[in-house]
Amino acid sequence: MKVLTVTLNPALDREIFIDGFKVDKLHRVSSKEKMTLSPGGKGINVSLALAKLGIPSIATGFLGGYMGRILLEELRKASNLITTNFVFIKEETRENIAIIDEKSHTITEINSPGPEIEEKDIEHILRRYAMSLTRVEAVVISGSIPVNAPRDIYVKMVKMAKEKGVPAFMEVRDPYIITLYENDAMPDVIKPDFRASHTLLGKDLKTLEDFVSAGKELLKTGAKLAVLSYFIDKDVLVLDEASYIIGPTIEIDYSHLLGTGDTYVAGMVYKYLQGERDMLEIGKFGYVAALASTRTAEKELPSLDEIETFMQYFEIERVG
Repeated sequence: MKVLTVTLNPALDREIFIDGFKVDKLHRVSSKEKMTLSPGGKGINVSLALAKLGIPSIATGFLGGYMGRILLEELRKASNLITTNFVFIKEETRENIAIIDEKSHTITEINSPGPEIEEKDIEHILRRYAMSLTRVEAVVISGSIPVNAPRDIYVKMVKMAKEKGVPAFMEVRDPYIITLYENDAMPDVIKPDFRASHTLLGKDLKTLEDFVSAGKELLKTGAKLAVLSYFIDKDVLVLDEASYIIGPTIEIDYSHLLGTGDTYVAGMVYKYLQGERDMLEIGKFGYVAALASTRTAEKELPSLDEIETFMQYFEIERVG
């Protein structure tokens, strides 16, 4: 196996397409094709994207109840390149809802908190994680954790990966990044999840200088590349030697951004597995992979040929 993806709080993703969506109003979905249900959670989405690129992975995390069984079945049907190694728990796996309005170019996401877990489940997942690390060349740890899971579980996972010499890629929200930062446990590549707010290490980011400065702070505790979403369609890439802003040269439909962060991470992992060690090139390829995934509103992942086609549609500038 090439990659281990960790999704501690997976979900069944329900996408509903409604043009002209408004709150406090009855909406009827025009056809069954306008509603989809698929396995989700950030790490699982990375496994799906890697499978589209021909990269095998092991997907691990917690699953429970009816929703968990459906998610597992759908994931197994999605690709034979994905090996499942989940820990099964008592409570029900969550469901997330995304309402996509291509007319107004918006996405409304409603994410459930997910199940509670027991202490024995934590011990179980860490044992499986440790064993899986011996079989892979990279690990992806993404998304939220169950509501009652210990806040330092990601710290343990990153440090275990470093002990094994396995590079870690992460996309998580700021509370988890703060814990990683405070424990000197930053992964090799960190991509803050800014969907809720542009906050990093407890500070609101407003100017380009704020983004660069915050990214450099992450590099102080072990990261080699920090990828910071600079508002809607641009990103700031922060490396030891320099910082860059990268953006599209084509117009993007903002209702097509669902799941682009996960495709971004998958693209970076793919490039690393091809032998690339220049973090700028890794970041650029991840950006283009995400750009290619905006070609459609559905959670349809890009092929390598499609990503290569989009290599002509971005520009990059050094900013620090």
